Amino acid sequence: MVVCVCNAIREGQVREAARAGSTTACQAYRSLGRQPKCGQCVTFARAIIDQERAAA
Repeated sequence: MVVCVCNAIREGQVREAARAGSTTACQAYRSLGRQPKCGQCVTFARAIIDQERAAA
């Protein structure tokens, strides 16, 4: 599933970034060499990161 249309970031990429230590959407995006643009995706990305952190 696409999380961020502006940056073409997929859910799996956000999950990998979270497993690699990213604790915020901005950190995850930076680890992928991107940054949030319109901000519509930040809430969804944050939820994915929280799920990964809870599972760890």
